[in-house]
Amino acid sequence: MRISILAVAAIVCTWSSVEADEIGQSAQHLKTTIPVEMGYQLYLPDDYANQESWPLVLFLHGSGERGDDLELVKKHGPPRLIQDGKHFPFMVVSPQCPGGVSWEPIFLNALLDDVISKHKIDKDRIYVTGLSMGGFGTWALAAASPDRFAAIAPICGGGETRWARRIAHLPTWVFHGAKDKAVPVELSQEMVDAMKAKGGEPKLTIYPDAEHDSWTDTYNNPEFYEWLLAQKRKPSQK
Repeated sequence: MRISILAVAAIVCTWSSVEADEIGQSAQHLKTTIPVEMGYQLYLPDDYANQESWPLVLFLHGSGERGDDLELVKKHGPPRLIQDGKHFPFMVVSPQCPGGVSWEPIFLNALLDDVISKHKIDKDRIYVTGLSMGGFGTWALAAASPDRFAAIAPICGGGETRWARRIAHLPTWVFHGAKDKAVPVELSQEMVDAMKAKGGEPKLTIYPDAEHDSWTDTYNNPEFYEWLLAQKRKPSQK
């Protein structure tokens, strides 16, 4: 089952207030609603109705699939495999990033909140993976919400090594091509090293002959999904 939906969420900020223009320090009030509008592909397993809750994989595409044509999201990764007839034992949410920008954790979290409110999702088995720009987005989202996910799998991406202290507890499997000229493999290696320095145990797979496309082999590998689904959010993360 493939569904294309337009998700709209809202984020509201409020502050205490008194009259403005007072000399010295005074409390003020701000209230604003920020709309989040995002198209996404939604995959539900064949026997979705027969199970009380399901694992959820959030897939983040690369820069080439940005825009407003949702068919582009099916170019790579799980959405491509689903289109080709693959059946997964989990839900897949594949949002589309608007043109000219990169993945923003605040919007992805709003999307997840909306999807969770409408579907039978096991909150202890939510995973995020992405390729290239989506690999960077995976690292950023995990750092922004380190207690939300059961595991992450960034592919040919990178992040800020200072994030390692926030995500060291997360089961992590990183993938990269040794000959990648678009995103140097060192960016993945640095993140893995930083996590290990903070006590984490991330896995790193480097494909010795792969260039930028290190995602095809990853998403075609049954062992990847077995590992992913074996991970559960730890009680200490709740």
